[in-house]
Amino acid sequence: MKKIMHARAILHIDGDAFFASCEQAMNPSLKGKPVVTGKERGIVSSMSYEAKALGITRAMPLYEIEKKFPQVVILPSQYEAYGLYSIRMFDVVRRYTPDVEEYSIDECFADLTGLRRAFHMSYIDMVHAIKRDLERELGFTFSAGLAPTKQLAKIASKWKKPSGVTVIPSKDIYAFLKNVPVDLLWGVGHNTQAHMHKLGIFNASDFVQKDIEWVRRYFPKPIQTIWYELCGVSILPVHTEAHTLYKTIGKTKTFVPPSHDKAFISAQLSKNIEKACIKARRHGLVTNAVYVYLKTQDFAYQGVEYRFEHFFSSPCPIMEILEKKFLDLYTPRTLYRATGVVLLNLKKGETQPDLFGDTARICSFERIFATVDELAKRYGKHTLFLGSSFLAMKDPEQRTERGVLSQRMTTLLPGESFRKRLNIPYLGDVR
Repeated sequence: MKKIMHARAILHIDGDAFFASCEQAMNPSLKGKPVVTGKERGIVSSMSYEAKALGITRAMPLYEIEKKFPQVVILPSQYEAYGLYSIRMFDVVRRYTPDVEEYSIDECFADLTGLRRAFHMSYIDMVHAIKRDLERELGFTFSAGLAPTKQLAKIASKWKKPSGVTVIPSKDIYAFLKNVPVDLLWGVGHNTQAHMHKLGIFNASDFVQKDIEWVRRYFPKPIQTIWYELCGVSILPVHTEAHTLYKTIGKTKTFVPPSHDKAFISAQLSKNIEKACIKARRHGLVTNAVYVYLKTQDFAYQGVEYRFEHFFSSPCPIMEILEKKFLDLYTPRTLYRATGVVLLNLKKGETQPDLFGDTARICSFERIFATVDELAKRYGKHTLFLGSSFLAMKDPEQRTERGVLSQRMTTLLPGESFRKRLNIPYLGDVR
């Protein structure tokens, strides 16, 4: 390859079947058994490799699994516990390098460049040491990829799952990419794949053999970055800072069973709006545009976008419109399974009073919710909430056999309430 190789060592760590593996780690009696999470939603959220071997896939209806595979253990999701396992995973990797990017709840990148002398071991030995520490302390397997760039490292970590370690040295990049179809490239979607196929590019090696001038002629800058990364030139940095700048913030809620109850559906939507605004305020963001939607039992979406004259971070301006416009979304006697909201056009800042006082009411809402946030820090999330969210806050799930809460949610430890929780998972047996 006629490309400059940068001598970097980028590691990508990927938790194997993360949610289901967390459940097996918390309850060792589940190890070796087919485990599925998502009981509270009625569809598969995560599945163990034993469940995958049966042909179970994500979003598969649980009633179908219960009918075909009665041996499968179906559990409600325990996102609080999964998040704590995720924090523990990142902490283990940071023992070896401070340059860790928390890419998702079960994935991270780490820059190991220049650390061989500090640890008196090769990069490959360092990867195996990190993997051993993770598996010993968290109780399940991880897959790892080591390469000169983030793009290559992410490809490598997916190559041998579960519990694999794949290394792509600079000298072997071209040979490795001959076996990588373009649909496995990180950041290449279906439309780009189709475009590549029309241009005769079917695997990654076809792509890297093209000159950069050709790539620039046919592809936008993000795909040009992928080309450089595949050639071994590190373009994408490992972001170690916390994720605080969002282009959008979305919150959705699926409830079981589906409902046509107007008050219940409206309350779930109100709760989503409150949660999205809480996250915006936490990161110092304001919005002047929102998209709200309902999802029917047939997975059809009914949504509408609202734009406002002024920026804000409290839920009140959105709820004022929905009180008048909710029937634009809701159709009587239609079964709905989810509600959602997306805050658009986010920016850093706060609501500024104008010369004629048009934003006075919005500013008063902002001050009220600043107090609400302080109370939440002291007494727990949703200590105070809008009356429009009452039905959702009082009973977040409609009670059915599937609409159950996880054991962690129903087992309070000393000093806890349902809203205020200690940052440790419940490790008792799941019955």
